[in-house]
Amino acid sequence: MSQRAETVRRSATYGLLSAGLLLMTAPFLWMALSAFKTTEDLAARPPVWLPMTWTLEHFRDLFTVLDLPQYFFNSVVVATLVTAGNLLFCSMFGYALAKLQFFGRGPLFGLVLAGLMVPANLLLLPQFVLISRMEMLNSYAGLILPFLAGAFGVFLMRQFMLSIPDELLEAARIDGASEWFIFWRIVMPLVKPALATLAIFTFLGSWNNFLWPLVITNDPDKYTLPVAIATFAIDPTSSSGSNGMLMAGALLVVLPVLGVFVALQRYFTQGIATAGLK
Repeated sequence: MSQRAETVRRSATYGLLSAGLLLMTAPFLWMALSAFKTTEDLAARPPVWLPMTWTLEHFRDLFTVLDLPQYFFNSVVVATLVTAGNLLFCSMFGYALAKLQFFGRGPLFGLVLAGLMVPANLLLLPQFVLISRMEMLNSYAGLILPFLAGAFGVFLMRQFMLSIPDELLEAARIDGASEWFIFWRIVMPLVKPALATLAIFTFLGSWNNFLWPLVITNDPDKYTLPVAIATFAIDPTSSSGSNGMLMAGALLVVLPVLGVFVALQRYFTQGIATAGLK
C-alpha cells in the first residue's frame, strides 16, 4: 500500500471515529450546556448550543425546590455500600470457585451462569415480596441488601482469578499461610484491575438504578437522586422553567460516576489490556 493510500485510509478512520465520538457525546454536551442556559435560551427556536448568558440559577433553584443534599446522601450511601459489598462478596465467592476444591463447585458455578441469563426485571416481584416480608420497605437495608452480590461480579472475579498460578498459592500454603491470608495478601493485590472494573460497573448500575428505589420507597426522605429528579420531572405543578433544573439535576447525577471512572481508569484500562493475554 502506497504512502498516499495509507494516509487516506488513516484519515478516513479518524474521521469516522470522530463522527462516532461526536454522535455519542452530543446528548451529554447538550445536557451539560443546557444546565447553564437561561430560560430564554432553553426556549429559543432554533435551539442554541452555547448559552448566550451563562447562569447558575437552575442549580440554585434545584436546591430550593428539592431536598437535594438528602437525596444525594441517599444515593452516595446506597451506591457506596452496594459497591463495597460486591467487591468483597464477589471476590470471596470468585476465589472459592477458582482456587478451592470442594463438593458441588461445578453446580454452583452453573447457578452463577444461570443467574447471568435471568433478566433483572424478572426478579423484581420476588425481591419486592421478600423485602416486604422482612419489613425493609422504605429503608436503606431494602435498597442495599438485594444487590450486595451479583452473578456478573462473581463470574468476572472467578475468571480473572483463574489466571493466578496455582503454584504461587501452593507455595504460600507450604509456608503456613492460611486461606484468609492468601486471599487478602496475595490474591486481592493481583486482581486490582478486575476490582476496578467491577467497582465502576457496580457503582454505575447502583447510582443510576431507578426502578428498584421507586418500587420499594414511598417516603421522600429515602428517595435516591434519580428517583427524586424523575418525580420532579413528572410533577404537574412544576414551573415552566423546570427544564433547566432537570438538566442541572441530570448533570449532578452524572458527575459522581465520571469521578469514579477517572479515579479508577488506570486499573480499568489495565484490566482491558491484560484480558487478551490470559
